[in-house]
Amino acid sequence: MSAIDPVHLAGLVRRGDLRGLARALTVVENGGPEASVLMHKLYDPSPASRSVGLTGPPGAGKSSLADVLIAHWKSRGRRPGVIAVDPSSPFSGGAILGDRLRMQRHACDPDVFIRSMGSRGHIGGLASSTAQAAEVLAAGGFDPVLIETVGVGQGEIEVVSVADLTVLVLVPGLGDDVQMMKAGIMEIGDLIVLNKADRPGMDQLETVVRASLEFVQEGRPVPQVVKCSVATGEGLEDLFSKLDDLLSSGRDFEAVRRGRVRENLLRVAAEQGTRFALELLERSYGIEKAVDMVLAGETTPYEIGERIAALSGRAPV
Repeated sequence: MSAIDPVHLAGLVRRGDLRGLARALTVVENGGPEASVLMHKLYDPSPASRSVGLTGPPGAGKSSLADVLIAHWKSRGRRPGVIAVDPSSPFSGGAILGDRLRMQRHACDPDVFIRSMGSRGHIGGLASSTAQAAEVLAAGGFDPVLIETVGVGQGEIEVVSVADLTVLVLVPGLGDDVQMMKAGIMEIGDLIVLNKADRPGMDQLETVVRASLEFVQEGRPVPQVVKCSVATGEGLEDLFSKLDDLLSSGRDFEAVRRGRVRENLLRVAAEQGTRFALELLERSYGIEKAVDMVLAGETTPYEIGERIAALSGRAPV
């Protein structure tokens, strides 16, 4: 195919062209100058679409919940989009779990768009391009956009900086309930879903969760809690009702949006700075030559870093 024209691609996305949308997501995932131009053309400071982060430990049933949420939103005449972030192959960088398989019944629906993305080693539970991918889906007319993370842990909570609201999914019997409470995980959710309510141990899990919510930082809203089971249908209507209420009026979305813009600015600045520094390193030394110089004891990585900083216009320390 010919060279990518990000301006033309942005137009296809705005018109709802699904092939153009898929290609735009690939451009965003690969990064580079074309991705920057594309996102500039698609950027909306006040998008009508809402995004929902779906996070929780592996085995919590996030993809099964995503499946029923898609069906619910479809029944309300909405066009949901899904970014399912999978662990990556260490060799190709591609997604290896294929979460879309769990949502197969929606695969041919033109009013549902599901995309798996590899986390590519990113430790935060999201691919580095997840935020941009969600913006692309919103620009393509999908609302809400559901973002399913790899897992959750102390380092895997950044979905709060990407989504308008966050759903934390927990299940009994995984053996890590107490550790998650200590890690501060409880504070990332706007809604806590206790899934697989038909399993033994649900009462104990609910007791631990509700007790931990008493220690939520002052000034932060206390997350709502709902019990459900995708397998039996128990509690699903309550889940839908609570989530829809949050999406319609239950959050200060202006404050959330401001925080996301701040995170986006910092991320873009860091990415551009890294790219610029690497280009300077390559032009000034050549990366392999710089490695040889360090190994030969002629310089150190820190001295090279200061020289690169000086070349960029910053006075060395």
